[in-house]
This record gives sequence, structure tokens and C-alpha cells, in this order.
Amino acid sequence: MAGGGRAGRPTKKKGPTKGSGGHRRKGLEGRGPTPPAHMRHWYKERQRAAEAERSAAPPAQRRRREEGSEVMGGRNPVVEALRAGVPARTLYIAHRIDSDERVREAIKLAADQNVALLEVSRDTLDRLTDGTAHQGLALQLPPYEYAHPEDLVSAARRAGEKPLIIALDGVTDPRNLGAIARSATAFGAHGLLVPSRRAAGVTAAAWKTSAGTLATMPVARAANLTSALRGYRKAGLFIIGLDGEARTDLADADLVTEPLVIVVGSEGKGLSRLVRETCDMVVRIPMRPAAESLNAGVATGIALYEVDRRRSNSA
Repeated sequence: MAGGGRAGRPTKKKGPTKGSGGHRRKGLEGRGPTPPAHMRHWYKERQRAAEAERSAAPPAQRRRREEGSEVMGGRNPVVEALRAGVPARTLYIAHRIDSDERVREAIKLAADQNVALLEVSRDTLDRLTDGTAHQGLALQLPPYEYAHPEDLVSAARRAGEKPLIIALDGVTDPRNLGAIARSATAFGAHGLLVPSRRAAGVTAAAWKTSAGTLATMPVARAANLTSALRGYRKAGLFIIGLDGEARTDLADADLVTEPLVIVVGSEGKGLSRLVRETCDMVVRIPMRPAAESLNAGVATGIALYEVDRRRSNSA
């Protein structure tokens, strides 16, 4: 049978096989290097998603991500901070906020100072401010830059003034720190000194209570408060401690007209032993028996008023 095929059909001659044309080899070569971020079509979407994730994160996690930044809420505190030129990163505004003059001023000040504006939900604002009253407005502040204790004395002497410094011993409430900063600004102090551990620092609560004065009132941190006070004594400053159990009244202290450090203890424990021993004088603010003690912020305000009054009369 001719052709050797099956059932009498002629056998086809097998020709050359069609190849892939190099497509498989090209597929293995990849698509080249990863394009830069700004050239990826999904970049902006992921950026927005990341921002939303940061905003919605739990407070502790959010603070870690923002490297110690603080968020201050409330219309009046935010406006006062922006008026004072407090360094800020972002102004958060609630969706559908009931606008008033403070909101409009905050937006204008933020725009003038190149502070980013971000509209968020009220739930997000609640999380950002740890549940405090924000009134639909919050301001993100960068980590506070503390001064060196010696800087406070140097600034006073450059201005040709007698140094007046407030040191806080065991004051742990940041609202007291903010109130003291406000009084210190009102009565011409040159700075605050706080320990670096077990003490209040410049937080959102301190910013809020200070009404923006922390923008101009420097705060120094000391690893050891007693050593820093001894350094002030070597620099020619006198150390006066406030303590309710002291025998000398503040009005009878002649040292208040000299270069001075006023040390304020906590409301409960007062001055620590080592700090008390470092003081040149310990004085009290006389008051009626009905009140056992004064809040640290109130006591500091009274002491600063007396020092300012005595200095003005002796000038």
C-alpha cells in the first residue's frame, strides 16, 4: 500500500515546529527595575491609605509613629498656640464642623504658617486627642526641644537682667507645668527647670494650660535636679525653696531681689530632702488655717508676684 499510511490515507510529512519566537525567554527577563515612587500609579492611593491608618491608630501606637509628637485639642488653645507661633505640623479639622471666628482664624493662621490642613472624622479626632474635648479642632505639635540649664542663665545675662528661674521638684501634673509657664511669662521669669525623670514634661496638656506661653518660655531638663541647682549656685544664683512647713515668710526673704532660683515642690510631698538641703533658704506663703496647702501652680504665681513686686520697688 502506497504511502504507508493508515486506512489508505497518505502520511503527512512533518515540517519544522513553530517556536515561541523568544517570548518565553523575554518573559523570564522581568520588566526592569522598580520605577520611582512618584511614577507608580498606585503611589498616591497608598499614601492616602497610610495617612488614614496613622490617624486611626491607637494613641500609644500613634505616638510611637509620630516620634513623640503631641496633639492639642480645643478651639481656644489651638488658636492661641497658632497666634503665639508654636511650631506645628498639622491642623486637624472635623468633617462638617460648625465654623465660627476661631475656626476661621485657625485655618488662616495655619495656612499663613504653612501648617498642613487635614479634614478627619470626629472619631479620629477623639482618638488623636485621647478623648479630651477638642471641639472639632486639634493641632499636632512636634516633640518639644528642651534647653540646657545653663542656657536660662545665659539668656538672662545677655538681656542685662537678674536671672529668675523656676525649678520644679516632683511636679508630675503637666497642667501645673503649663500654669507655671503662664505665670512665669507674666512676671518676667527667664525659664523653667524640670527633672528628666518622674516629672511633668511639655505635653499637649501643658501646651493647652499655658495658653501658648510655652512658645516663648524656655524649659530646660536636668538629669539630676540637685546637681543642676548646685551649678546655679556656682554661677552666682541663690536658691529659695517653697515649703508650707518653713518658718520664714516669703515677704521676709531678702534674697528675692538677687539672681534667683525658686524651687517648687509637689503639693503632697513638698521638697525632697536633697533639694531642700541645697537651698540657701526655705520660705512659706502664709495662709489661713482652713487651707492646708496650695496647688503648685498657684503657689508659684504668688511667689513670682512677690518677687516681681520687690524687685520693682528696689530698682
